[in-house]
Amino acid sequence: MTTVTIATTTAGARPLADTLTMLRRNLLRAVRYPGLTSFTIAIPVILLLLFVFVFGGAFGAGVMPGVAPGADGRAAYLDYITPAILLFAVVGAAQSVAITAAMDATSGIMARFKTMAISSGSVLGGPVLGTVVQGLVAVAVVLGLAVALGYRPHAGGLGWLALAGLLALVTFALSWLCVAMGLSAPSVETASNTPMILTALPFLGSGFVPVETMPAGVRWFAEYQPLTPIIETTRALLAGTPLNTSTTLQALAWSVLIAALGYAWSRALYRRERR
Repeated sequence: MTTVTIATTTAGARPLADTLTMLRRNLLRAVRYPGLTSFTIAIPVILLLLFVFVFGGAFGAGVMPGVAPGADGRAAYLDYITPAILLFAVVGAAQSVAITAAMDATSGIMARFKTMAISSGSVLGGPVLGTVVQGLVAVAVVLGLAVALGYRPHAGGLGWLALAGLLALVTFALSWLCVAMGLSAPSVETASNTPMILTALPFLGSGFVPVETMPAGVRWFAEYQPLTPIIETTRALLAGTPLNTSTTLQALAWSVLIAALGYAWSRALYRRERR
């Protein structure tokens, strides 16, 4: 009876150990090849600086009634777009895992993993968890820059915890989707392009302008696409204002749905023999 118990415990612990090994491999790759990680952070940083200092003076007066163009407009627009830029950092991190998944699939290392005595779920799960870590680091860097530019969040302790949990969940969900995109891509180059559709969603949502200002057809899409409730929930958490229950539930539901679909698609592609 004792022998059976030990064997069962070991078998149950193995997927966790394998996932941690793959997580470590992913993080070491990010350290040894910092170009992709730097690019992930550079894009939202450039967007933040561009929109605040080039467009912010005029756009801020448009999104915040009563604000004068110029310095006041830039400050108001910084407050408005920072949540959207944080989502760009999350999307950028998720895009990177599509590239690494395609690299593993096309190089043959993933086929090698299939022949080894390791948990199949860890081969994909480790990189996803690594991407969550990288995504949160990118978010911290971008948020730090926004604060340095004058952004002042008003989130309390629970608000910060909720924000970290939400962004981790969104990164987790988008990472599974991007892993599937990477595994389905015929080449690494294609894998780097396919997830770029995700970068359009903050623009076609409430990230940069209120959806009320959009034409009817675009407004309908902006209101019902996945990132709009996520951006609005992020904005409320950072501002320390009460959450809209419906919007928050939509943000969580979209995240869970995307994670489930991405996971199922990734697993199906992983089991498929690559030709």
